[in-house]
Amino acid sequence: MASLTIYSTQWCGYCHRLMKQLDREGVAYSVVDIEDDPTAADYVMSVNGGNQTVPTVVFHDGTALTNPSLAEVKERLAA
Repeated sequence: MASLTIYSTQWCGYCHRLMKQLDREGVAYSVVDIEDDPTAADYVMSVNGGNQTVPTVVFHDGTALTNPSLAEVKERLAA
């Protein structure tokens, strides 16, 4: 079961780096491509001051981080 959702795009290098790090750490996640899903793009803009900034990571409690480091993600998951 995914413990978080990553809003991403195909071309986002920061997104791919974070996902590779999460894979290496064994952290489950699901990915939503905001270019394929207008509703997802609207959500990302709503939590990023109107910007489509990715990666936007949403946790099971509904909180979100924008372009977080692996350490920030792991810290939030441990809380």
